[in-house]
Amino acid sequence: MTLGPARQERWPQRREEGMDRRTFVKGAAAFGIGATATPAFGQAFPSRPIRIVAPTPAGAPPDILARIVGNAIAEAEGWTVLIENKPGAVMTLGAAEVLRQPADGHTLLSVTAPIAAAPTLLPSAKLNIETDFAPLIKVGTTYNVLVVNPSTPVRTVNEFIDYLKKSPGKYTFSSGGYGTPAHLLGELFNLEAGTKSVHVPYKGNTQTIPDLMSGINTYQFITAVAIVQLVRAGKLRALVAMSHRRVPALPEVPTIVEAGYPKLASEDWAGMLMKAGTPAPVVSRLNEALNKVLKTQKVREAFAKVGTDPGGGTPDAFGKLVNDEVKHWAKVIEDAGIKINP
Repeated sequence: MTLGPARQERWPQRREEGMDRRTFVKGAAAFGIGATATPAFGQAFPSRPIRIVAPTPAGAPPDILARIVGNAIAEAEGWTVLIENKPGAVMTLGAAEVLRQPADGHTLLSVTAPIAAAPTLLPSAKLNIETDFAPLIKVGTTYNVLVVNPSTPVRTVNEFIDYLKKSPGKYTFSSGGYGTPAHLLGELFNLEAGTKSVHVPYKGNTQTIPDLMSGINTYQFITAVAIVQLVRAGKLRALVAMSHRRVPALPEVPTIVEAGYPKLASEDWAGMLMKAGTPAPVVSRLNEALNKVLKTQKVREAFAKVGTDPGGGTPDAFGKLVNDEVKHWAKVIEDAGIKINP
């Protein structure tokens, strides 16, 4: 596996005002009860609260899934878990925060697929996921969905493509910013479908959905985690799932493969990383704890409500996925000529 010890260089230590949001999750027992002896240290692990850094605003997939998993671990192990939001710069601000901490397993990074595109989109961050971080576990599989305002006069993605082609440059697709999945998928959609929609970037997804529902923008690619309830309530219309299989939470929505565009299909993923150099016994203990909670009915039900399939598995398996994704997105971004800035 390529992932290895952390490099000595560090990313820019930038701190954004108002972006440090923390939530404590306490287990049923006092902190320290349920702790496991760790031979590498000769002391119990954990020896203090565990921080899970979500490199996105509250309400984004890495944050939502971190809270579900954090609650589950706190209840199962009696640990104290701290969820902290550090959004910005294609997840690299949150990643930098984790790298500033000791490699002892007490600080984890909750990520989704966009982190794999960060090294190519933002080279100034000097992020090397394969050497700066160690993989912990794949938390789950998420799905991106193309959604429109319900007043849009189409019912299928093929009708929508024809609709867009009639007025090149007139329609817009929104995203939470340059380099986000919504941006990348929007540009790839233009290329594969032959449309010419205009990208409208926002600073996060807080306002993109309200603006889509009000008709300011035409469409958006977004994870099912964020819009399942809005689709069920009729406030948004899901035209297609950008995946090989249908979204369990939205089984009536066809896939982009069914629509005839297999090159646009991909499953998103969520996972946990930690700083490279974390002792193997600590990695093993955390992986074991996470695998256990991901199999529980409570977590599975919580994931199902936000359109996510529970994950699990070994650090090596997740490491291979991350390494492959970094290479994949580097090629896609280069071929499509996608830039972090206009």
